[in-house]
Amino acid sequence: MVTSLLSSMSTVGAILGAMAVIALIEAIVPLHARGRWSRFHLLPNLALTFTTFGTNILMNAAIVMALAWTYSNRMGLLRIAPVGPTAESIVVAVLLDFAFYAVHVAMHRSVFLWRFHCVHHSDPAVDVTTTIRQHPGESVIRYAAIAAVAIPLGASPAAFAIYRLWSVLSGLVEHCNIRVPVALDVLLTWVTSTPNMHKIHHSCRPHETNTNYSNIFSIFDRVFRTFTPSPRGLNIKYGLAGLDRPVVQTTFGLLAMPFASTLNLTETPGRAATRQAYEANHQLGDFRQ
Repeated sequence: MVTSLLSSMSTVGAILGAMAVIALIEAIVPLHARGRWSRFHLLPNLALTFTTFGTNILMNAAIVMALAWTYSNRMGLLRIAPVGPTAESIVVAVLLDFAFYAVHVAMHRSVFLWRFHCVHHSDPAVDVTTTIRQHPGESVIRYAAIAAVAIPLGASPAAFAIYRLWSVLSGLVEHCNIRVPVALDVLLTWVTSTPNMHKIHHSCRPHETNTNYSNIFSIFDRVFRTFTPSPRGLNIKYGLAGLDRPVVQTTFGLLAMPFASTLNLTETPGRAATRQAYEANHQLGDFRQ
C-alpha cells in the first residue's frame, strides 16, 4: 500500500511537470488568445485538479492492490492465456481505453452521470488546466468502469500503470490550447485523439459535444460513428448554456453543481442532440408539405 501511494505521488509530480511545460507552450503558440475566462477559471480548475489527485491516488492504490493480488494468484483472462509484457501492455491499454470510451458515452446519455460530468464540460475556456477539472463523483465513476475491466482481465500492475500515465498525458495534450498544423492534426486523428479533435467535444452545441469521446485511440469514435473531423475544432464556442455565471464557476459552485436544483441539468447532450435532430426533421417535413 505504501509503495503504491509513493508511486502515485511521483506520478502526480510528473503530471504537474507536464502541465507546466504545456502551459508554457500555450503561452508561446496559443490556438486562442487568453481571455477573461482563461484567467478566471485558473484557480477553480487547479482546486479541482488537486481534489481529483487526492481522490485518484486512493482509488488507484486500491485497484493496484487488487491487481497485484490477482496477478500473484494467476487470476484473470491474461493469466490463463499469458502473453509477453509488451503485448499485454497493448491489450490492456486498448481494452481499458475502450472502457473509458464506453463510460464517457454513458455520462453523456444518463442524466445522473451527466450531473457529475457536466462540471468538466461547463468550462467556458479550454486549456491544459481543464484536463483534470473533474468532480470527485466523476472520478469514482471512471475508476469503477476501469476496475470492472482491469480486474477480470487480470492486468498486471505495471500494464495498468502504463495505461493510466498514458491516458493522463494524452488528456493533457488533447485539452491544450495550442495551435497545431491542421494537416498534422488530421493525420494524427487516424491513430489518436488530438487537440483540434477533442475541442469539438467541448462545444456548446449538443450535436458536436455528442462526438469525439475517445481519449487515446480514436478508432472507437470511427467504429461507433461518433467521429467529427478535427478541422471543425479550430473555432469552437466552449461551455454549457446557463452554467457560465461567475458564481457557478467558482470552486464551491463546481463541487455543488451536480446537486444544485436551480440548474437545468435534466437534459444530457445525447438527448438534446436527438431532440434537435427530430425537431429539424419535423420542420423539414412540414416545409415539404
